[in-house]
Amino acid sequence: MSWFRAWGVLPVAVVVFGCGGSVLPDLLIVGGRVYDGSGAEAVTADVAVTGAVISFVGNAAEAGIQARDTVDATGLAVTPGFIDMHSHGEFDEDYGRDGKPFLFQGITSAVVGVDGGGVPETAERLAGWAAHGLGVNAMHFVGHGEVRRRVMGMDDRAPTAEEMDAMKALVRQAMDEGAFGLSSGLFYLPGNYAETEEVIDLDRVAAEYAGAIYDTHDRDLGASYPSFGYLESIREGIRVGEEGGTKVIFSHFNAQGAHNYGRAPEGAALIEEARARGVDVQAAQHVYTATQSNLRSYTIPGWAVAGGDTAMVRRFDHPDTLRMIDGQTREMLAIRGGADHILFADPRPELNGKTLAGVAEEWGIAAPEAARRILREGNAAVMNLGLYDPVNTRYLATKEWMMTCTDGRTPGPGQNVTHPRVYGAFTKKLKDLVIDEPVIDMAFAVRSMTGLAADFLELPDRGYVREGMKADLAVFDLASIQDKATYENPHQVSEGTVHVLVNGAFAIRDGAMTGAMAGLPLVRGGGVFTPW
Repeated sequence: MSWFRAWGVLPVAVVVFGCGGSVLPDLLIVGGRVYDGSGAEAVTADVAVTGAVISFVGNAAEAGIQARDTVDATGLAVTPGFIDMHSHGEFDEDYGRDGKPFLFQGITSAVVGVDGGGVPETAERLAGWAAHGLGVNAMHFVGHGEVRRRVMGMDDRAPTAEEMDAMKALVRQAMDEGAFGLSSGLFYLPGNYAETEEVIDLDRVAAEYAGAIYDTHDRDLGASYPSFGYLESIREGIRVGEEGGTKVIFSHFNAQGAHNYGRAPEGAALIEEARARGVDVQAAQHVYTATQSNLRSYTIPGWAVAGGDTAMVRRFDHPDTLRMIDGQTREMLAIRGGADHILFADPRPELNGKTLAGVAEEWGIAAPEAARRILREGNAAVMNLGLYDPVNTRYLATKEWMMTCTDGRTPGPGQNVTHPRVYGAFTKKLKDLVIDEPVIDMAFAVRSMTGLAADFLELPDRGYVREGMKADLAVFDLASIQDKATYENPHQVSEGTVHVLVNGAFAIRDGAMTGAMAGLPLVRGGGVFTPW
């Protein structure tokens, strides 16, 4: 039996009295333009909060409702708190627990354990969040890559029957303890070593639990080496969920590389065909043109890493093998636009903020040799500039199944250059695609960030501004909303976020952090993790 209690959502009777009643709301947000998360157009309404719950939506004056505290939202937009469907928030670390970069975008909930990296010890991780505090609500996936590494190391082969049973046991443990599903990073190692059938078999374990999701950074977004195929990769992701028995989300859906500019409709058509035959397939996006990953994945072919870093370095030291590696490294860099498009977002000061081409020139060596020299000391965080086509991104934003994500990792100490998406992904989508160059309207955008995500995650009391829902709320000044983070100067929070409430508590009030740590660790089914 699992050692935690997941409190589910019970029916809520919402009773609010005015100044003469016995129950007074804690907060009344008056006069805002409310986007309720359903995709409906905004209406002017007042929102009352009692404890952690939205207790009234409507005309407070007509209903005779007053509150202990009142916020005037006249001229402002009131929305459900945003849900980051693919996050690398460092909620286990002191420097990342408060969720500051996320909160200033209006994000109140985030999904982590993605790209195949989620540990199977779900209860242990959630217990740590509960003990140390969270600025936002957080949800956890168990990672295919992590369980494969635990059982098989970095071996490039199929698992034995015993190894497969061991991996299934780890997935089952995580699901027993409240994980939302199985994540994969089939582009990354060791996930890339797995055949499709291996992932399907593990997804079937997740599918034993109601509401389970397969979340995938699929095998080839268009810039993989050797090429698996952009469309074939989408078909594989759909197949895993369809045969495994879970819902499917493509983590950060887009086509990578100049050779795939304009090809988003082809990938979207595969998702829509699957949805038409009854597969619950959805996706998330951010609107930046650069990715962030790691140097090894962008420069070293997978076969050269089989067996782990020690085996990789041995191959570096073998002249004949090295010639093959360097030749393939050049091909990999060419796919990604060249070494001048690889920008380091690594804490090491000798790398941070420089391109691979710049480092190679500084050291007086070729780019493949520079990459190998760095990797001898350990992997490095990098961005790949210009990999996404803005036309593809705008097209995908119009899809009814497209959610929103940061794909952002909270920067650690000394990480002066990092991807700006951790500070601005949601704000940038609103600014670029709703306000500056309208591709979608505000109601549609808000739904992509709230109700659509809550429905997919099966969070029955979040994602909407409705009576009885949890009071995860954001209040924006759309006239001043602006993502400030840039590639050169990323450590700048978004502007235009006036108030943010997490479970009824102000995390941001009048544009300033309050220090509240009101976020909760959530378990599958919408309950809250509580240790026995």
